[in-house]
Amino acid sequence: MSVETHSTIPVATQPKEKPKEKHHNESYSALVWRRLKRSWTGVLGLILVSLLILMALFADFLSPVDPKATGVGFAPPQAISIHDKDGNFVFPPRSYPVRETEELDPITFQPVVGPDYDNPQILGFFVKGAPYRLLGLIPAERHLFGAVDGTAVHFLGTDKFGRDVLSRILHGSRISLMIALVVVFIVTVVGTTVGMVSGYFGGRFDAWVQRFVELVLAFPQLPLYLALASLIPVTAPTSVFLAFVIIVMSALGWAQMSREVRGKTLALARIDYVRAAIAIGATDRRIIFQHIFPNVMSHVIVAVTLSIPQVVLLESFLGFLGFAVKPPLISWGLMLQDTANYSAIGSYPWILSPVAFVLVTVFAFNALGDGLRDAIDPY
Repeated sequence: MSVETHSTIPVATQPKEKPKEKHHNESYSALVWRRLKRSWTGVLGLILVSLLILMALFADFLSPVDPKATGVGFAPPQAISIHDKDGNFVFPPRSYPVRETEELDPITFQPVVGPDYDNPQILGFFVKGAPYRLLGLIPAERHLFGAVDGTAVHFLGTDKFGRDVLSRILHGSRISLMIALVVVFIVTVVGTTVGMVSGYFGGRFDAWVQRFVELVLAFPQLPLYLALASLIPVTAPTSVFLAFVIIVMSALGWAQMSREVRGKTLALARIDYVRAAIAIGATDRRIIFQHIFPNVMSHVIVAVTLSIPQVVLLESFLGFLGFAVKPPLISWGLMLQDTANYSAIGSYPWILSPVAFVLVTVFAFNALGDGLRDAIDPY
């Protein structure tokens, strides 16, 4: 009796392919973007900042009313309704204009206003309205949303002169954001240059520069702002007043940026590749702007996003006091002058609407700055 033995021969298996590196040879910007996408607050801040910039660029198109047109003072916000005065469903949506009555408010002694149900305003998109120039170049008269017949619709009410609050907020974003961006640009250029030069050369030069920086930082900023702004004549053109405000803010804001950049430069100036560049005879200018500047750029980007909301808040505060922007220009701070007394706020709370936009702007840039800080930090 024979027993057959079957030998099992292993079958050659093909080696599994190694998974390809998903992020192989990524650029620095791609790495930063991949890390930023992991932070939902950073992405939300980026979206809000983009919307704010678009709002400022296309403020004329988004505004339902001419921001300088006057009407019923302190008219309440008009609601969007899908019912007529009898409660029946109607489409397209409509709004009811505000009209003054013969009654007087017992507190403010102003005429009582109420909706005019006999003259509804049919609402629609891309309606004709006040003419403007899109981006300051293209003549246009179409607005994103408003009344089909071209009459004024006040979705956030009006101020004391009867001007539309929503339209003024949209146009005011241009001045508020423009001031913030210009001031931060000047502060960044001056502060970064002074900080890198001071930290790189060191020694006696660095000591004298830092004493001057400390002198600038020692000034009480708010009294100095008010004192300098009061030097401008009331009859000065608005452009001159605006330029003076930007110069004052920039002159007092660059010192903190230079101090931060100097600290980074002191560490970078002693790294091997900088010493090697010095050894082969590279000029100081090349070393500062080719070797040191790219390494402090990540800190500068984060500092810029965190400095913009500070300037927006400062402009709003100075505008509330009447030292930032003068009419006919419009800014969020200037609009808040109507909230100077408590009776106005209690009777007309919609005049506080610019505060919401200031808060959103501050949150957006702070969220974006925090997200960029985490994305840029290699540790």
